[in-house]
Amino acid sequence: MAFLKSLLQQPGFQKLLPFLKSFRIVYALMIFVVAYYLLIAADRYVSSITLSVRSINNDITPVSGLASLIGVNSSAREDVLFLKQYIHSLDMLNILDKEIQLKNLYASQIKDPFFMLRSHASQESFFKFYQKRVETVLDDTSGLLQVNVEGFSPQDAQTIAQAILKESERFINEISQSAAREQMAFAEQELLKAKTRLQTAKNELLAFQSRYGVFDPLKQAEAKANLTTGIESKIAEKETQLTTMQTYLNENAPQIIMLKSEINALKKQLAKETSKIVSSSNSKRLNDLAARFQDLTIEAQFAQDAYTVALTSIETTRIESSRKIKQLVVIQNASEPQDPEYPKKIYNILTIFVLLSAIYGIVKLIAMIIEEHKY
Repeated sequence: MAFLKSLLQQPGFQKLLPFLKSFRIVYALMIFVVAYYLLIAADRYVSSITLSVRSINNDITPVSGLASLIGVNSSAREDVLFLKQYIHSLDMLNILDKEIQLKNLYASQIKDPFFMLRSHASQESFFKFYQKRVETVLDDTSGLLQVNVEGFSPQDAQTIAQAILKESERFINEISQSAAREQMAFAEQELLKAKTRLQTAKNELLAFQSRYGVFDPLKQAEAKANLTTGIESKIAEKETQLTTMQTYLNENAPQIIMLKSEINALKKQLAKETSKIVSSSNSKRLNDLAARFQDLTIEAQFAQDAYTVALTSIETTRIESSRKIKQLVVIQNASEPQDPEYPKKIYNILTIFVLLSAIYGIVKLIAMIIEEHKY
């Protein structure tokens, strides 16, 4: 009450009070409102595009959680969310300004001060203005992204929407191909490593063969083993004959002497061949050479297999990277609008009239309360 009394005593309010009691103030304000919408307000045309993202490869991404309930592929939904953020990004704004001189298109409207963009406006102001002129609406059920683009002429709205559509397709292709390029780079590195490893293994194998003058110690060792086995068999056979002859011949018999000579010769040959296999010199032992040769052969074969796998991998990756793994699907293309979408002049005028009337009623009620407490 003290506040109302102090307000009542203000000379300015006393002069304004009779005017506030009249509904003419609402009419007076509505004259400015109607004049603004009929003479000043800039028509804003809207061109809409509806987009979706689908995968065109044969891989099926598992769907889980909320996405499985509403039937939307989680990978596609994630791509649509990325696209939604990208359309409202500063990067998109810069590209549009470079491609279609977006700032000049918006700055050409100078009649309506509420929707005017100055040609020398800062990047931050331009960015906020752009975000208000481009609306993105994501349908969680279908996964469709609707982009509504405002322009001050039908041609401008369509031009901006087409530019956004073109850049959106490039963006989807880019995020789709970036993973493939990373895989390609990794496959090329692995191929280079496998090739280097294979070449090293071959060089070591060739150096080993040249150093010891052997082609295949494994086969040589096998041949030597077969030879010693044959000699041992002959020795056993001759010794058996000698034992038999000793039962009916004396030790000086020519047959006995000949058999003993043959047995001694065979034993010397056996010792000679055995020494080649198990020589006291580690560098000359055939079994040691065979073991080392086997290690080098296994390493070379393993390197060859790894190189073959790397070649197959890089060819598969090259095929995958040359195709569009994901594709931007245009459900509704950018069309040229015929009628302005905004402002909704009749609706806005009536809404403002109702609001001013409500404000007038509140102010008049306050004035009546003040009058009652005047006395």
